[in-house]
Amino acid sequence: MKSLGFIEIPSVAAAVDALDVMCKTADVEFVTWERKMGGRLVTVIVQGEVAAVTQAVESAVQSAILKPAAYAVIANPHEELWKIIELSQKKLRGMAEEVEDKTMSEV
Repeated sequence: MKSLGFIEIPSVAAAVDALDVMCKTADVEFVTWERKMGGRLVTVIVQGEVAAVTQAVESAVQSAILKPAAYAVIANPHEELWKIIELSQKKLRGMAEEVEDKTMSEV
């Protein structure tokens, strides 16, 4: 069963560290992230089987370099939730394409 794991943590560095811990701890896949307040609050989202996502989120919370503001595991998310996640993924892809275009134009 697919599930989603969320960890919201202060700072981009802490979010990247949490994502690294989650991916190394269990069989989960990075889905997307959201930065709010200029990157002072970052939500990282992973997906996978319920047990793996639970283990990944708990490990990230335990070893976080900054105290998480919030975290959650949602088993079998409703289809409406996937729409929100897809919007976030599209925004992330768009930002990545902008960076790539800018890099290519500088070469």
